[in-house]
Amino acid sequence: MGILAFGINHKSASVDLRGRIAFAPEIVVESLQQGQSTMGAAELALLSTCNRTEIYLSGDMTEQQVLSWLAESKNLDIEELRSCYYCYRDQEAIRHMICVASGLDSLVLGEPQIFGQIKSAYSVGREAGTVAAELNQAFQQAFAAAKRVRSETAIGQNPVSVAYATVSLAEQIFANLNSAHALLIGAGDTIELVARHLQEKHIGQITVANRTLTRAQELAQNFSAEAILLADIPDFLHQADIVISSTASQLPVLGKGAVESALRKRLHKPLFMVDIAVPRDIEPEVEELTDVYLYTVDDLEEVIQDNLRARQTAADKAQTIVDQEVENWSTKQRSLTVVDTIKAFRDSAELIRDQEVEKALVALQRGQDSTKVINTLARNLTNKLLHKPTTKLKQAGEEGRNTTIDATHELFDLKKK
Repeated sequence: MGILAFGINHKSASVDLRGRIAFAPEIVVESLQQGQSTMGAAELALLSTCNRTEIYLSGDMTEQQVLSWLAESKNLDIEELRSCYYCYRDQEAIRHMICVASGLDSLVLGEPQIFGQIKSAYSVGREAGTVAAELNQAFQQAFAAAKRVRSETAIGQNPVSVAYATVSLAEQIFANLNSAHALLIGAGDTIELVARHLQEKHIGQITVANRTLTRAQELAQNFSAEAILLADIPDFLHQADIVISSTASQLPVLGKGAVESALRKRLHKPLFMVDIAVPRDIEPEVEELTDVYLYTVDDLEEVIQDNLRARQTAADKAQTIVDQEVENWSTKQRSLTVVDTIKAFRDSAELIRDQEVEKALVALQRGQDSTKVINTLARNLTNKLLHKPTTKLKQAGEEGRNTTIDATHELFDLKKK
């Protein structure tokens, strides 16, 4: 029996191939049970995200078995997979699982979402009945290590996405976002991600402005926000404390005049603005205005690059934790290998004990002297418990197997004369 981690990811396979190999949530349980049966795996778990599909197994499977099952279940040419998969066993499999759970193997170094995704893979495997003792130990080791990496390094403390960096800057400007009003211009993926981050930070209010009101309303309803048209921005702008813009417009959607007017209505209360768009949504001249803090995507890129360097430093420190946790797992596995031997040793000794105690009880019932019975019991126990070890030691001595003799000294803490 052993642990095996098999998969493809963003470093080894194209996005097209990753998409064709991915397991939809609704078929994971069926795939787990079918895969376990087909490969004869003792245990099986599946992790499938946009950036990776990984199969974790316990048993005596070969790489070829897993490769064949994956190709067949996804109706793919096995040769297409052969050039882009990776496979790790035992210690290296555990090391890989820890790196995945910690975000050390992610497209965005240190991203936190993967921890929840791998926990979900574990939970689904438990519910499907395909994850038991051995994979459970592997997952628990990975979870414990990931938590150490998060708590003992700064791997996840520095934002490395444009959306998150934007919200982090807002936090630096405003002591409390609870009372702030954010105007989000645009309704694409970046603005949606900004809205999600703002909501997580408990922003006071969000308004979404877009060229089409329907799309603005669709996004707004997900965040209990208000929706307006781009044309309404000049009348609304003075209410906003934070303005974040990301549209596909080829011309600026917000000019210096509109911002000047808003500042007068705000009695020059500061306005924080972030222009994520390329080309720019906010006229560069706005930066000349007093009481406006305007950042562009280039400013954010500098922040992101600094943070990526900080994360890489944290990742280097995290490798020490990974090494320690892999060794912890290995130590536990080594201790488990002797369990059966200890049990057999105890069973043998207890059988001898029970037999001799039974003889002693019979002797006492027959009226024999209790002192004599106890001495006989002690002598017989000693002789029978030591008979086989003594015989084996004599044999080892005759054959010159000094390692056996040395092991006996260590096992029974004997002093050499």
